[in-house]
Amino acid sequence: MLETGATGPSAIVLNGGSSSGKSSLALALQSELPGSWLRLGIDDFIDALPPRLVGAGGFEVEADGAVTIGPAFTALEQQWQAGVGAMARHGAHLIIEDNFVSGVAAQKRWRKALEGVTTAWIGVRCTPVVAAEREARRGDRIAGMAARQALIVHEGIEYDFTVDTTNADPTTLARSIAHRLAR
Repeated sequence: MLETGATGPSAIVLNGGSSSGKSSLALALQSELPGSWLRLGIDDFIDALPPRLVGAGGFEVEADGAVTIGPAFTALEQQWQAGVGAMARHGAHLIIEDNFVSGVAAQKRWRKALEGVTTAWIGVRCTPVVAAEREARRGDRIAGMAARQALIVHEGIEYDFTVDTTNADPTTLARSIAHRLAR
């Protein structure tokens, strides 16, 4: 778990389901944390995928919101994670937004990629009902994905601490996280 030095973590991993508030929280953290923090997310990686990997055998979102990933996706994801880890080992401070749809295996891949980097693992929780409401307002997600992921992405994951965005303001949560990490 978190082992901070005098300067705190170099990487913060936010794990939460779709529409849980990870991006809003990450943006608020950039304002609240000392220094300059880059924000990278699973959506950045998915947007960078070759179009042929978005669909069967790569990254696919089913009609009910279930996400399946194939070996080609996982191989590229590990390469991307290794690059992110290298950025942190070269001095970049990173806020990483992810949703561990492959559960414990996803955290293990990130742990390997971030080896040697002081990392804070933060669970970003939100009730399935509120996540689904946010998902509907966004209009860029398949209905059902947020409610499905709200709980399952946390199963078996080890965190330094969790936050709940259901009724909390991102700035207040970011201040709380910054305070906690400074200790």
